[in-house]
Amino acid sequence: MATWLITGCSSGLGRAIAIAVLEAGHNAVVTARDPETLAELGDSFPTTAAVVPLDVRDHAQVVAAVAVADERFGGVDVLVNNAGYGYRSALEEGDPEEVEQLFATNFFGAVDVMKQALPGMRKRGAGTIVNVSSIAGRTSQPGSGYYSATKFALEGASVALAKEVGPLGVRVVIVEPGGFRTDFAGRSLTQSAHPIRDYADTAGLRRKENDTIDGRQPGDPKRAAEAILQVAASDDPPLRLLLGSDALRRAEGELVAQRAEIDTWIDLTQSTDYPE
Repeated sequence: MATWLITGCSSGLGRAIAIAVLEAGHNAVVTARDPETLAELGDSFPTTAAVVPLDVRDHAQVVAAVAVADERFGGVDVLVNNAGYGYRSALEEGDPEEVEQLFATNFFGAVDVMKQALPGMRKRGAGTIVNVSSIAGRTSQPGSGYYSATKFALEGASVALAKEVGPLGVRVVIVEPGGFRTDFAGRSLTQSAHPIRDYADTAGLRRKENDTIDGRQPGDPKRAAEAILQVAASDDPPLRLLLGSDALRRAEGELVAQRAEIDTWIDLTQSTDYPE
């Protein structure tokens, strides 16, 4: 039995992970900004679920959530940083305050939770951190530049962290989902309020009112949750885990394009060294 701390459990992938973890017999600190959304989980698993209010932008709440895991269950074995939301905007359209809040949740909030959980993991010489990124953390699309920037930042920090804590017995896994049937493209998606007409055929095609995929995404959150449990239990988990056939296609396409670009410009790249 392990103890999990999961952020963003009110709906979608976070809730699916929480249910899967609890049904598997693990302890779980399940969190959401509105803990009332988690009352059913607390009632169904009274001895193994601790329902805690958590807005990852609130440092005091982050500290308190980790403290609950320590005091009630003896510490965090698996941390899942899942809290986050989407934002669609051309780069020029982005509202500075909205972008600041996006980074506060998707990146800085996740970092704060990791920093609070890591001392216990280091002390025990064991632990797993699962950071839920996105295929948008590997390749960016028009209209998703700011969201992708938060996920690129999370992935960059996670890769460095994996090298820092790996020798201490702590593993880091970056999960890169494609489209899943959650609220991400619906209720949880925000966007710039003042579109610029010149971007109608690029970023504008991905605005919320033009979204036709909501409810038709290929990914099943329950199966994603089961995959995350399997990876967390692995003796040799991957640093990056793609989830979904659409994520796989996009990642493979991005790798091919990057390799072709490197090969095209390789002579110029190498020409900038001092002559031997």
